Amino acid sequence: MQHDEVIWSVINHHFCSFKATIDDKSRAKQNFCRNENNVTGLCNRSSCPLANSRYATIREVEGRVFLYVKTIERAHSPKNLWEKIKLPRNYTKALALVSEQLEYFPKYLVHKNKQRLTKIHQYLIRMRKLALRVKPKLVRINKKVERRDRTRERKALSAAKIEKSIESELLERLKRGTYGSIYNFPEAEYEAALSTAEGQTEGAKGGEEEEDWEEEDESEAEVEYVEDFEDDEESDMEDWDAAGFDPDADPDSGDEEDVLRGKGKGKRAAGGAAARAQKRRRGEGGASGPRVEVEYEDEEEELEAQQAETSW
Repeated sequence: MQHDEVIWSVINHHFCSFKATIDDKSRAKQNFCRNENNVTGLCNRSSCPLANSRYATIREVEGRVFLYVKTIERAHSPKNLWEKIKLPRNYTKALALVSEQLEYFPKYLVHKNKQRLTKIHQYLIRMRKLALRVKPKLVRINKKVERRDRTRERKALSAAKIEKSIESELLERLKRGTYGSIYNFPEAEYEAALSTAEGQTEGAKGGEEEEDWEEEDESEAEVEYVEDFEDDEESDMEDWDAAGFDPDADPDSGDEEDVLRGKGKGKRAAGGAAARAQKRRRGEGGASGPRVEVEYEDEEEELEAQQAETSW
């Protein structure tokens, strides 16, 4: 049979594994209780869950609030010692249910359970607000790893520069024929080196040829001879005068044959003027030039032949 006074005298004066004492020099000693079923967290006679056969407390499990009640009738079965009652999420309804379940319990215990329910509801509301708020994500920086990575990167860069310089030096020696045929070079690298070298030489040769071609084009200037335009105009005017062409005359007043005769005479006169000009040029240049004969067709004769054919 459970006796509360005996249990409390043992716990209070001898040993309790849930008791925690804080020795503060400015204040008196204060005893706290680490038992999860303690409704106040203090180690005293009215708040001890072990020394009270009738006891009630409120606990929060994964966001839901439960009321735990212990009675003397279930003391013979420690497995079923605590009755677990789920409280609603609504604060008013939860308070009403606590008052209903703890109707015949001590007033001190009912008051402390209601205070605990209020505090639990408050920090649940704060938890929901904090969950909805956007917070920065903190990332841990390992300075030792970063320092090691920087060192490796610096060494890799220096090694790459050394490899490039060695490769360029070996290619230069290969071109000069320093080693001769004593080494068997890798076929792929050898062909790649040769192709790059040939491409560079061809590009240089192409540039030199283009420069030479441009220089030749600039050095060779084309020379052309052009006739004097004033002499041609004067000779044309002389031919018109020789042919007796009147610029003020009406072309519709005369017959078509007269007009054609005038044109033929004008062309013969122009031909004669051209022949005379050519003779003058030959005379100025000297008599050693070849003789050129010029034949002129008479449009009048062609016209008479066409008329004879149509009359026939």
